[in-house]
Amino acid sequence: MNKNRTLLGALALSTTLALLPTASAVAEEILVPVGSQADREPANIPRTGTSQDTVRSTWGAPLEIQGPVGQPPITQWHYQTFVVYFENDRVIHTVLKHNPQ
Repeated sequence: MNKNRTLLGALALSTTLALLPTASAVAEEILVPVGSQADREPANIPRTGTSQDTVRSTWGAPLEIQGPVGQPPITQWHYQTFVVYFENDRVIHTVLKHNPQ
């Protein structure tokens, strides 16, 4: 008797599942080679350790200067295509600005 109930339960379940609407998903896989995911030309930007005097003589006067703030003092120099971050007199980081197409 238990065997029949199990068989009937399995049959009922499979019938129910067969009657349920099925959803199908389709996805397209796009492969982008790593070398073409970003601009690979080296940017002409100030490098870590460069002095403020060298940055000013190479790239000219910044469009805007923010700071110094904090301890140690951090200053931002904003140029057309990048922002230079200084700790005291030395570059600690340069960030390219987003260039919307």
